[in-house]
Amino acid sequence: MKPFTSLAIVVLSLLALLQLARVVLGWSVIVNGFAVPIWASAVAAVIAGGLALMLYREKHDVGPG
Repeated sequence: MKPFTSLAIVVLSLLALLQLARVVLGWSVIVNGFAVPIWASAVAAVIAGGLALMLYREKHDVGPG
């Protein structure tokens, strides 16, 4: 077992879910006076979710098809 891979999958999955929650619930985020657009969270959710899925597939040797 690879514990770091498992931890990375969990962290990336949580990140994707939080970003998705921001998109669905419309939470506003302001960083240093700049309002981060909602679409940025949608992109971040797709990227984090994709990375988590790729790590999961690699860990469990799930090949394409």
